[in-house]
Amino acid sequence: MSRFAAVAFDLDDTLCRHDHDIDALYRRAFEAAGVEPFGEPDELWPLLDGAPDPNDRVGYLGAGFARLAAQHGRDVDPIALAEAFESVADDSRVAYLPGAVDGLTAAAAAGPVGVLTNGPERRQRAKVEALGLGDRVDAIVYAGDLPRRKPHAEAFERLTAALSVEPGETLYVGNSLSYDVAGAHNAGLLSAWLRADPDDAAAPYRPDYVLDSLDELASLLACEPEAEAEADP
Repeated sequence: MSRFAAVAFDLDDTLCRHDHDIDALYRRAFEAAGVEPFGEPDELWPLLDGAPDPNDRVGYLGAGFARLAAQHGRDVDPIALAEAFESVADDSRVAYLPGAVDGLTAAAAAGPVGVLTNGPERRQRAKVEALGLGDRVDAIVYAGDLPRRKPHAEAFERLTAALSVEPGETLYVGNSLSYDVAGAHNAGLLSAWLRADPDDAAAPYRPDYVLDSLDELASLLACEPEAEAEADP
């Protein structure tokens, strides 16, 4: 018997990742915008400011392209480049991360399963359908369509209401400390941080559990002590 009444997951970079050829996508964006390419994708990503804004992805990408253009001495319309990037991207090109299917199976054996994503339904539904998530989970909340997204409590409250469970009996699994762990804490859920690197530190956040892979979730749900990992001090 699981210690949790329900388990819920973040979507992007927790259950799935984009399955694009990023270099090809980057070049196609310049071609679509009619701009001579400059820079590389690996240069663009660090110039993006925090997590993507689900309500203004073009503005979010445009700010990154503006910074990249300035570094390369190019005079371009960064918004046009961002719009071109969005036009050639395919939201259905996603794949499950390692351990995700097993993690979903273990969660379903423990109780109701939910997904809470900060993106709006118009963008995220393509991913959900491509992954067949609708057949694997009991509720999906698209926080991008709510007045406030993670880490605000409202999105998590919608989730637990949809699953008909109490927040304190629900485990939320996500890769972001500032959105997933902080949001779960604010709403009274238990949190499991899926860290990308074993050397990553949780401080100053305090997730209830730390996972290095969703393969570890089954043991955590089954109450096996070795599956628990203390948050970094």
